[in-house]
Parts: sequence; structure tokens; C-alpha cells
Amino acid sequence: MSGLLISLQDAVVQGVLWGVMVLGVYITYKQLDIADLTVDGSFALGGCVCAILILKGDGDKWYSALLANPWIALLCATLAGMAAGAVTGFLHTIFEIPAILAGILTQIGLWSINLRIMGGKSNAPLLKTDSIFSQFIELTGMNKQLASIAIGIGIALLMVIFLYWFFGTEIGSAMRATGNNEYMIRAQGVNTNWTKLLALIISNGLVGMSGGLVCQSQKYADIGMGTGAIVIGLAAIVIGDVLMGRMRSFGSKLLSGVVGSVIYFAIRAIVLRMGMNANDMKLLSAVIVAIALCVPVMTRKWRLKRSYTEGGV
Repeated sequence: MSGLLISLQDAVVQGVLWGVMVLGVYITYKQLDIADLTVDGSFALGGCVCAILILKGDGDKWYSALLANPWIALLCATLAGMAAGAVTGFLHTIFEIPAILAGILTQIGLWSINLRIMGGKSNAPLLKTDSIFSQFIELTGMNKQLASIAIGIGIALLMVIFLYWFFGTEIGSAMRATGNNEYMIRAQGVNTNWTKLLALIISNGLVGMSGGLVCQSQKYADIGMGTGAIVIGLAAIVIGDVLMGRMRSFGSKLLSGVVGSVIYFAIRAIVLRMGMNANDMKLLSAVIVAIALCVPVMTRKWRLKRSYTEGGV
């Protein structure tokens, strides 16, 4: 039982840290109806940038210590993710490349860029470096798991509050309207290319931030750490919708993504404890998303069919 509790605690830590990434996926998928595949690359980009900056703290340059600050490194990871989102946005809005193809192109390009950032190495350990988690542990005296949960929940809530405020502004409302009815909002004089570009930038900024958080939490960065991130994000959103679908407020819908992320990682931890091969987790995630997306469609078709009488009236 103690082993299961430890696994569930680790799942909560991963869930809230990845929950920031889910918020980014929520913006593009739920608000713009775009499955942005940039996520897989920008998540790893955030982790790689964060790790390399922290490791560069051993240099003799005057700015080395500043960039090696884990909070500054996390900020740079966020900015790197925003830059990746901007590339996808420009490809989609300026050059009119379909959104899903633009995301694939950026994702593929980021693989080589991440390798360049890592100096040609596939991973970078951070075992003896400072992190926001170690700083918080020294400040509060908490153990690592409780400190990680506290920081993860705190940052996730701050991002939910920020997004709730932002989408209540004029530009945020225009962004939501772009996803609901692009032609209508364009008729109101709104530049929908700009709103799409801004949405992709903010989305991937959150993804890059999540990558930096996960990197500092697990004490290493890997160029493959973002593989399947979009599937995890979609699974978390679907699970959150199922659990909190009755809540209508926009804030609760944002929060449902983080809750769904925690539930997803808890389910994964339980399944792994039951003996499932870890290599099959991507398949499990894909199946969860596929079922969750197919069930509402099949239910709607079944209800529509039942609504007709035998006579066809």
C-alpha cells in the first residue's frame, strides 16, 4: 500500500507540472479547434533551454550566474516556447500552411534545434545543480514531493487566473470568438490572423514553461521528453471534461484541464503498479483519447436514430 501511495504522490507531482502544458493545449484545441503538434517539440525545447542555462552557471562570464538562476532559466524556457509557437503561427497565418502541417514542420525542426542547444547530446543531467524546488525545500523544510506539489499547484493556479483574466479582455474575447466563428468576428473588423498567432504564442509559452518545470523536477532534460505530449494534453482535457463537464464557467473549464492531467497520471501510476509494460503507455493514452472522442459522436448518432419512428416520420 505504501508503494502505491508513493506512486500516487509522484503522479500528482507530474500531473500538476504537466497541467501547465495542458492549459496551453486547451487554448489551441478548445478555443481555436487546432490540434497543435508543435507541443511535442516546444515542451522539449523548454526543458532543454532550462537545463543548459542552469548548467552554464559554472561559466566565468558575468551573466552566467544570472542566467543559471532557476527562475530566470524557467522564464527563458517560456520565451523559447513562445518563439516556437510564433514560427508555427507565421507558417499558418502568413504563408497559409494548414495548422496541423505547420505544427508538424515546426516540431520536426525543433528536434535538430534541441540537439544543437544540448551540444549534440541527447540528455543533460542536473543532479548537482540548484532548482526552484531545492530552493523551496531549503526555505520551507518540506520534503521533495510536498514541495513539488505546492510549487506545481501554485504555478498552475497562477496560470489559470492569468488566462481567466486575459480571455476576459478585448483581445482575449476576440481570440475566443475566432474559434467560435471566424467569419463573424472577421466581419467585426478583427484581424483573425493576429488572434491565431497570439493564441499559438501563448499556448506554446505555457508548454515551454511546463517543460522547464518538469526538467527541474526530474533533474534532467532529454530531447525526447516531449514525445506524445499532445496526446497527454488531449487525454487530460477529455478526462477533465468528463469529470467537470457540468461546470459552465470558463475558469472551471480551465481548471478541469489541470485536474484531468492529475487524474491521467494517477491512472497511469495505478496501471503501471498493476504490471502493465511502461512501453505500452503511449498506446493506452491514444486509446483513451480515441474512445473519449468517439463515444460522444456515437451516442449522438444513436439518439438521432432512436428519435425517428419506424415509419420514418
